[in-house]
Amino acid sequence: QVQLVESGGDSVQAGGSLRLSCAAYGNTYRMPCMGWFRQAPGKEREGVASINHRGHTYYADSAKGRFTISQDNARNTLHLQMDSLKPEDTAMYYCAATYLGDVDGVGVLDDYYYWGQGTQVTVSS
Repeated sequence: QVQLVESGGDSVQAGGSLRLSCAAYGNTYRMPCMGWFRQAPGKEREGVASINHRGHTYYADSAKGRFTISQDNARNTLHLQMDSLKPEDTAMYYCAATYLGDVDGVGVLDDYYYWGQGTQVTVSS
């Protein structure tokens, strides 16, 4: 079994930065791909970025040039560095991981098997 625990969410001003982290516990070798999703109030959960076991990274258009996904060497901790934050980045951010399978691009909800509880990011103008 795998447990994902996010941290790092906070309230910041527009233009600021935040670094989210996701600690993975358990059989992490069965997680070929990890990603970040977000869900704003009244909206569907959407993919933000992903990284696979080869180190290839993928980003949603809204995240390109501002967000950076990374992973430690042991692949036990996932990060999302978010710069130049905008009010529209306000959302609950979730860490996710696949089970055995890889993902084409950022992927969709059904591609991921393990989910964290989320960490809130609020960006004020």
